[in-house]
Amino acid sequence: MVKILFVCHGNICRSPMAACLFSQMAKARGLDCVVSSAATSREELGSPVYPPARRKLAEHQIGCAGKTARQLREEDYQAYDYLVGMDHANLRNMRRMLGGDPEGKLSLLLDHAGRPGEEIADPWYTGDFEETYQDVLAGCQGLLDQIRGTFHP
Repeated sequence: MVKILFVCHGNICRSPMAACLFSQMAKARGLDCVVSSAATSREELGSPVYPPARRKLAEHQIGCAGKTARQLREEDYQAYDYLVGMDHANLRNMRRMLGGDPEGKLSLLLDHAGRPGEEIADPWYTGDFEETYQDVLAGCQGLLDQIRGTFHP
């Protein structure tokens, strides 16, 4: 079983979009996995997925009911195989909060889409939830393909 944690600043837009989308894609392809998401900040703890992000997921028949923001915890490093951030600030904060990355588990989502170092823009600031969705989709497809290449059910 593969365990993946998607991480962004507040855990109300990008990382829950990635977690919900990846979960649906993995299930459709028969991948047994645990998928969750978390924040590097504390400001949205307990908040549901931001309504425009929820609507964008719903446009693609992807549910996110019951998801609320939680903060990244040090023990998440051992609990997950992949810890995937959305931007460079997320990665810096993840390294700090997790005490480094000795096993090489941290990455940017778009690294998996053949776009190393590229960030997924935060739609909280850009207002462009479609662009964010398309970037998240590309990253999730790449990550799923990467995992399927090394995972044998």
